[in-house]
Amino acid sequence: MTTAFRAVLAFTLLAGFYVLVALILTAAIFFDVLLLVDFHVNAVKFAVVLTLAAGALVRALFMVSRRQSGEQPGVPVAREHEPVLWQTVEELAQRVRTAPPDEIRLVAEVNAAVSEDTRLLGLRATRRRMYIGLPLLQTLTVDEMRAVLGHELGHYSGAHTRLGAPVYRGRVSLVATVQGLGNHPFVQRLFAWYAKLYLRVSQAVSRRQELEADEFAVAISGRQAMAGALRKIHSTALGWDLYAAAYLSLTGTGGVRPASVFGGFHALMSDQGRQAEIAKLGEQPEEVSPYDSHPSLADRLTALERLPEPQHVPDPRSALTLLHDPNVAVQAVEQSMWTPEALTGLRPVSWEELVAHGMYTGRNAEALHDLAVAGQRVMGAARPYLDAAFEAIARGRQAELEAQLREQGWNPSGTLLAGVLGQALEAVLIQLGEARWTLSWSGPARLLFDDGEEVALSEYAAQVAGDPAAVPGLRQWLGAHGMRHDYVPNQELTHN
Repeated sequence: MTTAFRAVLAFTLLAGFYVLVALILTAAIFFDVLLLVDFHVNAVKFAVVLTLAAGALVRALFMVSRRQSGEQPGVPVAREHEPVLWQTVEELAQRVRTAPPDEIRLVAEVNAAVSEDTRLLGLRATRRRMYIGLPLLQTLTVDEMRAVLGHELGHYSGAHTRLGAPVYRGRVSLVATVQGLGNHPFVQRLFAWYAKLYLRVSQAVSRRQELEADEFAVAISGRQAMAGALRKIHSTALGWDLYAAAYLSLTGTGGVRPASVFGGFHALMSDQGRQAEIAKLGEQPEEVSPYDSHPSLADRLTALERLPEPQHVPDPRSALTLLHDPNVAVQAVEQSMWTPEALTGLRPVSWEELVAHGMYTGRNAEALHDLAVAGQRVMGAARPYLDAAFEAIARGRQAELEAQLREQGWNPSGTLLAGVLGQALEAVLIQLGEARWTLSWSGPARLLFDDGEEVALSEYAAQVAGDPAAVPGLRQWLGAHGMRHDYVPNQELTHN
């Protein structure tokens, strides 16, 4: 089945979707009118079901029609500010015989893409945009970046973006319709089946278009550059996911945010340990689905090998050389990542300080506070002294402490008290300035004493939680580190 035929079929199915909606609306109106003209009890059920379903359909489509494209991501770059990047894009547009984009935007994504505002179901283009992910500029060579840009411009050349606008709109409408029919299972199943058929056909068109765009990329920069770009984009995306989950997720804890998002990402991708980890992740087989919009990496690499190799002079420089001042671009894109509230409400700090704040807030602060409160309640203390929790353990009242912790939201487990106690003891050492969470790009953050020794308290905490006779030794150990018996946890982390 050719790409053109699939595209026509996708448009036909899209039209059929609206015909199906119209049929249900017509049926609802028919039964409603029938009841008014000649009332039949048997028709009431059909009229009610169809009318409610028709209302849900109209509401779903109305909500989709009201959705605006919204503010564009990233930051626009003008010709006068980034002349080399614009010259490169315009030269490549001539190579693939298409008009250049009207706007280039740098975005904080491991991706490059093009879009086209269209009218008349894609028959008329109004404005073209190109999006270039800053992480790609950090990791690709000029050669590889040219291949990627050529690929994206190839979508323009093949009129893929004009097809993409109405097809995407159809996907949004179908998904919204299916979701809006939750209270009408029969009609929902009908539209769900139709949506799956539509997605299989339209996504098959998208996959074929990706392979066609790869041909433009190879004609511009050669097979080696495009293959290298695909492999690097795959590994960079894995690295970005890891970075977001393990590091960027700490943003907001303790009221701080990273002062250098892309500096941190560069540090992670440059770490040899992380490189090995990401390479291992990249070796895992990809999950393939008929609903994928892109062919698998393996399929694209195989298709590249069948293409002729053009004559080409390699350019191994970093793709950042396409920017006039990478530091200015990085700062602008980073600013665009944050909401106005985050820019004003979160203090920018180094990654070292952010990890220290984030780990303490996420792991230690709640444990320290809740254990002190639990001790106060069990022992009837005037204030949430941490030593009151120790006294409860010394008197064999661990079960009461655990009950108080569960009331504060902790999940019950056989090691509940030991786990909370260990995290609370870590918090005490941090607040006393004896230990600090330390950044590592190779793996999880580590809690270290000032001399570099790692803090490991889980076994000791389990021993104390299970043996009241161990409490005097705990008090003596904490006293040696500077904790007084009337110590009340601070609400916030203090720095020494």
